[in-house]
Amino acid sequence: MNYLSTRGATEPHSFGSVLLGGLARDGGLFMPEFWPRIPADEIASYGKLSYQDVAFRVLSRFIGASFAADDLKADIAAAYAGFDAPEIAPLVEIGPNLYLLELFHGPTLAFKDIAMQLLGRLFARKLAQRGGRATILAATSGDTGSAAIAAFGDLPNIDVFVLHPHGRVSEVQRRQMTAAPFANVHNVALEGSFDDAQAIVKSLFADREFAARANLTAVNSINFVRIAAQCVYYFTASAGLRAPPVFVVPTGNFGDVFAGEAAMHMGLGLEELVVATNANDIMARALNEGVYAAGQARPTLSPSMDIQVASNFERALFEASGRDAAWVTQAMTMFGQDRRLVLPKPILTALRARYAAHAVDDSETLATIKRVHAQTGRLIDPHTAVGVAAAGKTKAGGQQPVVVLSTAHPAKFPEALIRATGISCPLPERLSALYENEERATVLPNEGGAVRSFIETRLPHP
Repeated sequence: MNYLSTRGATEPHSFGSVLLGGLARDGGLFMPEFWPRIPADEIASYGKLSYQDVAFRVLSRFIGASFAADDLKADIAAAYAGFDAPEIAPLVEIGPNLYLLELFHGPTLAFKDIAMQLLGRLFARKLAQRGGRATILAATSGDTGSAAIAAFGDLPNIDVFVLHPHGRVSEVQRRQMTAAPFANVHNVALEGSFDDAQAIVKSLFADREFAARANLTAVNSINFVRIAAQCVYYFTASAGLRAPPVFVVPTGNFGDVFAGEAAMHMGLGLEELVVATNANDIMARALNEGVYAAGQARPTLSPSMDIQVASNFERALFEASGRDAAWVTQAMTMFGQDRRLVLPKPILTALRARYAAHAVDDSETLATIKRVHAQTGRLIDPHTAVGVAAAGKTKAGGQQPVVVLSTAHPAKFPEALIRATGISCPLPERLSALYENEERATVLPNEGGAVRSFIETRLPHP
Protein backbone atom coordinates (compact mmCIF):
# COMPACT_ATOMS: atom_id res chain seq x y z
CA MET A 1 0.00 0.00 0.00
CA ASN A 2 1.43 3.36 -1.08
CA TYR A 3 0.12 6.85 -0.38
CA LEU A 4 -0.33 9.75 -2.79
CA SER A 5 -0.88 13.47 -2.28
CA THR A 6 -4.25 15.04 -3.01
CA ARG A 7 -2.30 17.53 -5.15
CA GLY A 8 -0.42 14.93 -7.16
CA ALA A 9 3.10 16.41 -7.06
CA THR A 10 4.64 14.13 -4.43
CA GLU A 11 6.16 10.71 -5.04
CA PRO A 12 4.37 7.70 -3.48
CA HIS A 13 5.09 7.18 0.22
CA SER A 14 4.89 4.17 2.50
CA PHE A 15 2.66 4.07 5.58
CA GLY A 16 5.72 4.64 7.76
CA SER A 17 6.74 7.71 5.79
CA VAL A 18 3.21 9.13 5.97
CA LEU A 19 3.17 8.49 9.72
CA LEU A 20 6.39 10.44 10.32
CA GLY A 21 5.84 13.07 7.61
CA GLY A 22 2.25 14.13 8.17
CA LEU A 23 1.81 16.69 5.38
CA ALA A 24 2.85 16.09 1.76
CA ARG A 25 5.62 18.33 0.42
CA ASP A 26 3.37 19.79 -2.26
CA GLY A 27 1.02 21.07 0.44
CA GLY A 28 -1.54 18.34 -0.12
CA LEU A 29 -2.78 15.58 2.17
CA PHE A 30 -1.80 11.95 1.89
CA MET A 31 -4.38 9.42 0.75
CA PRO A 32 -4.08 5.68 0.05
CA GLU A 33 -3.56 4.97 -3.63
CA PHE A 34 -6.66 2.77 -3.35
CA TRP A 35 -9.13 1.99 -0.58
CA PRO A 36 -8.73 -1.53 0.82
CA ARG A 37 -12.03 -3.42 0.72
CA ILE A 38 -13.24 -5.50 3.65
CA PRO A 39 -15.60 -8.37 2.75
CA ALA A 40 -19.17 -8.03 4.01
CA ASP A 41 -18.99 -11.30 5.97
CA GLU A 42 -15.92 -10.08 7.83
CA ILE A 43 -17.60 -6.76 8.70
CA ALA A 44 -20.61 -8.73 9.96
CA SER A 45 -18.34 -10.64 12.35
CA TYR A 46 -17.04 -7.49 14.04
CA GLY A 47 -19.89 -7.46 16.54
CA LYS A 48 -18.36 -10.54 18.18
CA LEU A 49 -14.84 -9.10 18.41
CA SER A 50 -13.16 -6.73 20.84
CA TYR A 51 -12.43 -3.17 19.77
CA GLN A 52 -8.72 -4.04 19.69
CA ASP A 53 -9.31 -6.97 17.36
CA VAL A 54 -11.38 -4.86 14.97
CA ALA A 55 -8.69 -2.15 15.05
CA PHE A 56 -6.06 -4.69 14.05
CA ARG A 57 -8.16 -6.06 11.20
CA VAL A 58 -8.92 -2.60 9.81
CA LEU A 59 -5.49 -1.02 10.29
CA SER A 60 -3.49 -4.01 9.05
CA ARG A 61 -4.91 -3.27 5.59
CA PHE A 62 -3.17 0.13 5.55
CA ILE A 63 0.31 -0.59 6.91
CA GLY A 64 1.95 -2.56 4.09
CA ALA A 65 5.46 -3.58 5.11
CA SER A 66 5.93 -0.65 7.52
CA PHE A 67 5.12 -2.66 10.66
CA ALA A 68 5.13 -6.35 11.56
CA ALA A 69 1.71 -7.73 12.48
CA ASP A 70 2.84 -8.57 16.03
CA ASP A 71 4.17 -5.04 16.54
CA LEU A 72 0.88 -3.53 15.37
CA LYS A 73 -1.05 -5.81 17.73
CA ALA A 74 1.20 -4.86 20.64
CA ASP A 75 0.84 -1.14 19.99
CA ILE A 76 -2.95 -1.40 19.69
CA ALA A 77 -3.12 -3.30 22.99
CA ALA A 78 -0.91 -0.73 24.75
CA ALA A 79 -2.80 2.23 23.25
CA TYR A 80 -6.14 1.19 24.72
CA ALA A 81 -4.97 -0.41 27.97
CA GLY A 82 -5.58 2.79 29.94
CA PHE A 83 -9.09 3.58 28.70
CA ASP A 84 -11.86 3.72 31.32
CA ALA A 85 -14.39 1.71 29.26
CA PRO A 86 -13.51 -1.86 28.25
CA GLU A 87 -15.49 -1.32 25.01
CA ILE A 88 -13.19 1.70 24.26
CA ALA A 89 -16.04 3.38 22.32
CA PRO A 90 -19.32 2.22 23.92
CA LEU A 91 -22.65 2.78 22.15
CA VAL A 92 -25.40 4.06 24.45
CA GLU A 93 -29.07 4.44 23.51
CA ILE A 94 -30.60 7.70 24.82
CA GLY A 95 -33.91 7.58 22.94
CA PRO A 96 -35.79 5.49 20.38
CA ASN A 97 -33.17 4.70 17.71
CA LEU A 98 -30.98 7.57 18.97
CA TYR A 99 -27.52 6.64 20.24
CA LEU A 100 -24.42 8.30 21.60
CA LEU A 101 -21.08 6.82 20.59
CA GLU A 102 -18.95 7.69 23.62
CA LEU A 103 -15.45 8.52 22.41
CA PHE A 104 -14.16 10.22 25.57
CA HIS A 105 -12.89 7.38 27.75
CA GLY A 106 -9.19 7.94 27.07
CA PRO A 107 -6.57 9.84 29.08
CA THR A 108 -7.63 13.37 28.03
CA LEU A 109 -11.39 12.65 27.87
CA ALA A 110 -11.80 13.47 24.18
CA PHE A 111 -12.15 11.48 20.96
CA LYS A 112 -8.68 12.50 19.83
CA ASP A 113 -7.20 9.98 22.29
CA ILE A 114 -8.51 7.02 20.30
CA ALA A 115 -6.23 7.79 17.37
CA MET A 116 -3.49 9.73 19.17
CA GLN A 117 -2.64 7.04 21.74
CA LEU A 118 -2.03 4.58 18.91
CA LEU A 119 -0.26 7.18 16.77
CA GLY A 120 2.20 7.91 19.58
CA ARG A 121 3.21 4.28 19.94
CA LEU A 122 3.55 3.66 16.21
CA PHE A 123 5.49 6.90 15.87
CA ALA A 124 7.94 6.01 18.65
CA ARG A 125 8.47 2.53 17.18
CA LYS A 126 9.14 3.81 13.66
CA LEU A 127 11.40 6.63 14.90
CA ALA A 128 13.43 4.11 16.92
CA GLN A 129 13.84 2.00 13.78
CA ARG A 130 14.98 4.93 11.65
CA GLY A 131 16.93 6.90 14.24
CA GLY A 132 17.15 10.68 14.51
CA ARG A 133 14.81 13.22 16.09
CA ALA A 134 11.37 14.58 15.27
CA THR A 135 9.64 17.86 15.99
CA ILE A 136 5.88 17.59 16.29
CA LEU A 137 4.09 20.81 15.38
CA ALA A 138 0.34 20.96 15.91
CA ALA A 139 -2.39 23.56 15.91
CA THR A 140 -5.32 22.82 18.18
CA SER A 141 -8.79 24.21 18.71
CA GLY A 142 -8.88 22.56 22.12
CA ASP A 143 -8.50 18.77 22.27
CA THR A 144 -5.82 17.78 19.75
CA GLY A 145 -3.10 19.53 21.75
CA SER A 146 -3.78 17.75 25.02
CA ALA A 147 -4.16 14.40 23.23
CA ALA A 148 -0.80 14.92 21.47
CA ILE A 149 0.87 15.88 24.75
CA ALA A 150 -0.56 12.81 26.50
CA ALA A 151 0.67 10.59 23.67
CA PHE A 152 4.12 12.11 23.03
CA GLY A 153 5.07 13.84 26.27
CA ASP A 154 8.38 12.63 27.70
CA LEU A 155 9.17 10.36 24.72
CA PRO A 156 12.86 10.34 23.73
CA ASN A 157 14.09 12.24 20.64
CA ILE A 158 10.76 14.05 20.19
CA ASP A 159 9.90 17.71 20.82
CA VAL A 160 6.26 18.78 20.86
CA PHE A 161 5.10 22.31 19.96
CA VAL A 162 1.38 23.02 20.33
CA LEU A 163 -0.33 26.23 19.20
CA HIS A 164 -3.73 27.05 20.68
CA PRO A 165 -5.81 30.25 20.22
CA HIS A 166 -5.20 32.44 23.25
CA GLY A 167 -8.35 32.77 25.37
CA ARG A 168 -10.48 30.63 23.04
CA VAL A 169 -10.37 27.21 24.70
CA SER A 170 -12.05 26.12 27.92
CA GLU A 171 -10.09 26.31 31.16
CA VAL A 172 -9.92 22.53 31.44
CA GLN A 173 -8.72 22.22 27.84
CA ARG A 174 -6.06 24.87 28.46
CA ARG A 175 -4.81 23.32 31.66
CA GLN A 176 -4.62 19.88 30.06
CA MET A 177 -1.97 21.38 27.78
CA THR A 178 -0.23 23.97 29.91
CA ALA A 179 -0.07 21.99 33.18
CA ALA A 180 1.61 19.01 31.53
CA PRO A 181 4.90 18.33 33.32
CA PHE A 182 6.93 17.14 30.31
CA ALA A 183 10.17 18.94 29.46
CA ASN A 184 9.81 18.17 25.74
CA VAL A 185 6.44 19.96 25.48
CA HIS A 186 6.22 23.64 24.48
CA ASN A 187 2.86 25.43 24.51
CA VAL A 188 2.14 28.55 22.48
CA ALA A 189 -0.94 30.68 23.14
CA LEU A 190 -1.34 32.41 19.79
CA GLU A 191 -3.04 35.81 19.65
CA GLY A 192 -5.41 34.70 16.92
CA SER A 193 -7.90 32.01 15.96
CA PHE A 194 -7.40 28.31 15.34
CA ASP A 195 -7.43 29.06 11.61
CA ASP A 196 -4.53 31.47 12.15
CA ALA A 197 -2.63 28.79 14.08
CA GLN A 198 -3.32 26.19 11.39
CA ALA A 199 -2.18 28.61 8.66
CA ILE A 200 1.12 29.20 10.48
CA VAL A 201 1.66 25.45 10.89
CA LYS A 202 1.08 24.89 7.17
CA SER A 203 3.40 27.76 6.24
CA LEU A 204 6.20 26.30 8.37
CA PHE A 205 5.75 22.90 6.73
CA ALA A 206 5.85 24.62 3.34
CA ASP A 207 9.23 26.16 4.23
CA ARG A 208 11.20 23.12 3.10
CA GLU A 209 14.55 24.26 4.44
CA PHE A 210 13.18 24.92 7.92
CA ALA A 211 10.95 21.83 7.92
CA ALA A 212 13.88 19.59 6.99
CA ARG A 213 16.27 21.20 9.49
CA ALA A 214 13.72 20.95 12.32
CA ASN A 215 12.49 17.48 11.28
CA LEU A 216 8.90 18.73 11.38
CA THR A 217 6.03 16.29 11.47
CA ALA A 218 2.27 16.63 12.03
CA VAL A 219 0.02 14.56 14.26
CA ASN A 220 -3.30 16.34 13.93
CA SER A 221 -5.91 15.07 11.50
CA ILE A 222 -3.94 16.13 8.43
CA ASN A 223 -1.88 13.01 9.26
CA PHE A 224 -3.65 10.16 7.48
CA VAL A 225 -2.82 7.68 10.23
CA ARG A 226 -5.25 9.60 12.46
CA ILE A 227 -7.98 9.09 9.85
CA ALA A 228 -7.21 5.38 9.55
CA ALA A 229 -7.41 4.90 13.33
CA GLN A 230 -10.70 6.81 13.55
CA CYS A 231 -12.32 4.58 10.89
CA VAL A 232 -12.42 1.79 13.42
CA TYR A 233 -15.22 3.07 15.65
CA TYR A 234 -17.54 3.46 12.68
CA PHE A 235 -17.19 -0.30 12.16
CA THR A 236 -17.63 -1.22 15.82
CA ALA A 237 -20.65 1.07 16.30
CA SER A 238 -22.40 -0.20 13.16
CA ALA A 239 -21.86 -3.82 14.22
CA GLY A 240 -24.16 -3.32 17.21
CA LEU A 241 -27.12 -2.02 15.18
CA ARG A 242 -29.86 -3.72 13.22
CA ALA A 243 -29.71 -1.46 10.16
CA PRO A 244 -27.20 0.85 8.45
CA PRO A 245 -27.05 3.97 10.65
CA VAL A 246 -26.95 7.68 10.09
CA PHE A 247 -23.84 9.06 11.79
CA VAL A 248 -24.03 12.64 13.06
CA VAL A 249 -20.57 14.11 13.62
CA PRO A 250 -19.76 17.39 15.43
CA THR A 251 -17.32 18.85 12.96
CA GLY A 252 -14.49 21.37 12.97
CA ASN A 253 -11.52 20.28 10.88
CA PHE A 254 -13.55 17.57 9.06
CA GLY A 255 -11.22 14.70 9.98
CA ASP A 256 -13.61 12.77 12.21
CA VAL A 257 -16.42 12.81 9.67
CA PHE A 258 -14.09 12.01 6.77
CA ALA A 259 -13.07 8.88 8.67
CA GLY A 260 -16.69 7.82 8.20
CA GLU A 261 -16.39 8.33 4.46
CA ALA A 262 -13.19 6.26 4.53
CA ALA A 263 -15.09 3.44 6.24
CA MET A 264 -17.74 3.65 3.50
CA HIS A 265 -15.06 3.29 0.81
CA MET A 266 -13.80 0.22 2.67
CA GLY A 267 -17.20 -1.46 2.44
CA LEU A 268 -19.12 -0.34 5.54
CA GLY A 269 -22.79 0.25 4.82
CA LEU A 270 -23.85 3.65 6.18
CA GLU A 271 -27.10 5.46 5.47
CA GLU A 272 -25.59 8.95 5.63
CA LEU A 273 -23.00 11.15 7.31
CA VAL A 274 -24.37 14.34 8.86
CA VAL A 275 -21.98 17.22 9.42
CA ALA A 276 -22.97 19.13 12.57
CA THR A 277 -21.42 22.58 12.94
CA ASN A 278 -21.81 25.40 15.41
CA ALA A 279 -22.12 29.05 14.34
CA ASN A 280 -18.84 28.62 12.46
CA ASP A 281 -20.84 27.00 9.72
CA ILE A 282 -18.51 26.95 6.71
CA MET A 283 -19.14 23.25 6.11
CA ALA A 284 -22.92 23.55 6.43
CA ARG A 285 -22.89 26.44 3.96
CA ALA A 286 -20.60 24.59 1.57
CA LEU A 287 -22.77 21.48 1.46
CA ASN A 288 -26.13 23.28 1.50
CA GLU A 289 -25.32 26.29 -0.72
CA GLY A 290 -22.42 25.02 -2.81
CA VAL A 291 -19.95 27.74 -1.81
CA TYR A 292 -16.98 26.98 0.45
CA ALA A 293 -16.28 30.44 1.87
CA ALA A 294 -14.33 31.26 5.04
CA GLY A 295 -15.28 34.10 7.34
CA GLN A 296 -13.97 35.12 10.73
CA ALA A 297 -14.01 32.36 13.33
CA ARG A 298 -16.41 33.25 16.14
CA PRO A 299 -15.98 32.03 19.72
CA THR A 300 -18.78 29.70 20.84
CA LEU A 301 -19.65 27.31 23.66
CA SER A 302 -18.17 24.49 21.55
CA PRO A 303 -14.65 25.87 21.02
CA SER A 304 -13.12 22.80 19.40
CA MET A 305 -15.37 23.53 16.40
CA ASP A 306 -14.55 27.24 16.12
CA ILE A 307 -12.93 26.71 12.73
CA GLN A 308 -13.50 28.37 9.38
CA VAL A 309 -11.02 26.39 7.26
CA ALA A 310 -11.67 22.64 7.48
CA SER A 311 -8.36 21.13 6.35
CA ASN A 312 -9.66 17.60 5.77
CA PHE A 313 -12.35 18.83 3.40
CA GLU A 314 -9.58 18.63 0.79
CA ARG A 315 -9.69 14.85 1.14
CA ALA A 316 -13.45 14.80 0.53
CA LEU A 317 -12.99 17.05 -2.51
CA PHE A 318 -10.30 14.72 -3.84
CA GLU A 319 -12.72 11.78 -3.70
CA ALA A 320 -15.72 13.76 -4.97
CA SER A 321 -13.70 14.95 -7.98
CA GLY A 322 -12.79 11.40 -8.95
CA ARG A 323 -9.30 11.88 -7.48
CA ASP A 324 -8.53 14.74 -9.86
CA ALA A 325 -5.33 16.08 -8.27
CA ALA A 326 -4.99 18.86 -10.86
CA TRP A 327 -8.45 20.22 -10.03
CA VAL A 328 -7.82 19.91 -6.27
CA THR A 329 -4.55 21.85 -6.62
CA GLN A 330 -6.28 24.60 -8.60
CA ALA A 331 -9.23 24.71 -6.19
CA MET A 332 -7.06 24.88 -3.07
CA THR A 333 -4.87 27.57 -4.65
CA MET A 334 -7.98 29.60 -5.49
CA PHE A 335 -9.36 29.14 -1.98
CA GLY A 336 -6.02 30.12 -0.48
CA GLN A 337 -6.10 33.38 -2.43
CA ASP A 338 -9.79 34.32 -2.17
CA ARG A 339 -10.94 32.24 0.84
CA ARG A 340 -13.87 31.31 -1.37
CA LEU A 341 -14.53 28.39 -3.71
CA VAL A 342 -17.66 27.71 -5.75
CA LEU A 343 -18.10 23.95 -5.89
CA PRO A 344 -18.76 22.61 -9.41
CA LYS A 345 -22.15 20.91 -9.69
CA PRO A 346 -20.80 17.35 -10.27
CA ILE A 347 -18.58 17.63 -7.21
CA LEU A 348 -21.34 19.10 -5.06
CA THR A 349 -23.66 16.28 -6.18
CA ALA A 350 -21.06 13.69 -5.21
CA LEU A 351 -20.57 15.31 -1.80
CA ARG A 352 -24.31 15.46 -1.14
CA ALA A 353 -24.59 11.75 -1.94
CA ARG A 354 -22.51 11.13 1.20
CA TYR A 355 -23.09 14.13 3.45
CA ALA A 356 -25.87 16.28 4.85
CA ALA A 357 -25.18 19.25 7.11
CA HIS A 358 -26.86 21.33 9.80
CA ALA A 359 -25.67 24.33 11.83
CA VAL A 360 -26.55 24.79 15.52
CA ASP A 361 -26.10 28.02 17.46
CA ASP A 362 -25.28 28.48 21.14
CA SER A 363 -28.90 28.90 22.24
CA GLU A 364 -29.81 25.55 20.64
CA THR A 365 -26.72 24.01 22.21
CA LEU A 366 -27.75 25.09 25.71
CA ALA A 367 -31.34 24.03 25.14
CA THR A 368 -30.18 20.60 23.99
CA ILE A 369 -27.95 20.07 27.03
CA LYS A 370 -30.89 21.01 29.25
CA ARG A 371 -33.35 18.77 27.38
CA VAL A 372 -31.11 15.71 27.32
CA HIS A 373 -30.44 16.06 31.03
CA ALA A 374 -34.14 16.45 31.83
CA GLN A 375 -35.11 13.44 29.70
CA THR A 376 -32.26 11.04 30.48
CA GLY A 377 -30.41 12.34 33.55
CA ARG A 378 -27.24 12.50 31.42
CA LEU A 379 -24.98 15.51 31.04
CA ILE A 380 -23.45 16.01 27.61
CA ASP A 381 -20.74 18.42 26.54
CA PRO A 382 -21.56 21.29 24.14
CA HIS A 383 -19.96 19.59 21.11
CA THR A 384 -22.07 16.48 21.64
CA ALA A 385 -25.08 18.78 22.13
CA VAL A 386 -24.44 20.29 18.69
CA GLY A 387 -24.57 16.76 17.30
CA VAL A 388 -27.77 15.84 19.15
CA ALA A 389 -29.45 19.06 17.98
CA ALA A 390 -28.39 18.36 14.40
CA ALA A 391 -29.71 14.80 14.72
CA GLY A 392 -33.13 16.30 15.41
CA LYS A 393 -32.96 18.06 12.05
CA THR A 394 -32.10 14.97 9.99
CA LYS A 395 -34.60 13.31 7.67
CA ALA A 396 -33.91 9.83 9.01
CA GLY A 397 -37.05 7.72 9.44
CA GLY A 398 -38.23 6.47 12.79
CA GLN A 399 -36.71 3.02 12.28
CA GLN A 400 -33.35 4.31 11.12
CA PRO A 401 -30.67 4.23 13.83
CA VAL A 402 -29.05 7.64 14.35
CA VAL A 403 -25.64 7.67 16.05
CA VAL A 404 -24.24 10.93 17.41
CA LEU A 405 -20.50 10.94 18.01
CA SER A 406 -20.05 12.10 21.61
CA THR A 407 -16.64 13.67 21.29
CA ALA A 408 -15.76 14.97 24.78
CA HIS A 409 -16.49 14.35 28.45
CA PRO A 410 -18.91 16.95 29.89
CA ALA A 411 -16.51 17.74 32.75
CA LYS A 412 -14.28 19.57 30.28
CA PHE A 413 -16.92 22.29 29.84
CA PRO A 414 -18.34 23.15 33.29
CA GLU A 415 -19.35 26.69 32.36
CA ALA A 416 -21.67 25.52 29.58
CA LEU A 417 -23.22 22.85 31.80
CA ILE A 418 -23.94 25.34 34.56
CA ARG A 419 -25.53 27.78 32.12
CA ALA A 420 -27.73 25.06 30.68
CA THR A 421 -28.72 23.07 33.77
CA GLY A 422 -27.47 24.89 36.85
CA ILE A 423 -25.24 21.94 37.72
CA SER A 424 -21.80 20.77 36.72
CA CYS A 425 -20.05 17.44 36.32
CA PRO A 426 -17.37 16.30 38.77
CA LEU A 427 -13.86 16.35 37.34
CA PRO A 428 -12.68 12.75 36.82
CA GLU A 429 -9.87 11.62 39.08
CA ARG A 430 -7.40 11.37 36.21
CA LEU A 431 -7.64 15.15 35.78
CA SER A 432 -7.22 16.03 39.44
CA ALA A 433 -3.63 17.26 38.93
CA LEU A 434 -4.76 19.95 36.48
CA TYR A 435 -5.24 22.47 39.25
CA GLU A 436 -2.08 21.48 41.13
CA ASN A 437 0.62 21.70 38.46
CA GLU A 438 2.07 25.01 37.32
CA GLU A 439 0.93 26.18 33.89
CA ARG A 440 3.58 26.76 31.22
CA ALA A 441 2.76 28.61 28.01
CA THR A 442 4.17 31.46 25.95
CA VAL A 443 1.86 34.06 24.42
CA LEU A 444 3.01 34.93 20.88
CA PRO A 445 1.67 37.35 18.26
CA ASN A 446 -0.13 36.00 15.23
CA GLU A 447 3.04 35.92 13.14
CA GLY A 448 4.70 32.93 11.54
CA GLY A 449 8.14 34.43 12.11
CA ALA A 450 7.57 34.66 15.84
CA VAL A 451 6.51 31.00 16.01
CA ARG A 452 9.46 29.92 13.90
CA SER A 453 11.91 31.78 16.16
CA PHE A 454 10.27 30.25 19.23
CA ILE A 455 10.78 26.76 17.82
CA GLU A 456 14.35 27.40 16.67
CA THR A 457 15.50 28.63 20.07
CA ARG A 458 14.13 25.56 21.83
CA LEU A 459 15.35 22.78 19.57
CA PRO A 460 18.56 20.96 20.48
CA HIS A 461 21.49 21.98 18.31
CA PRO A 462 24.16 19.59 17.08
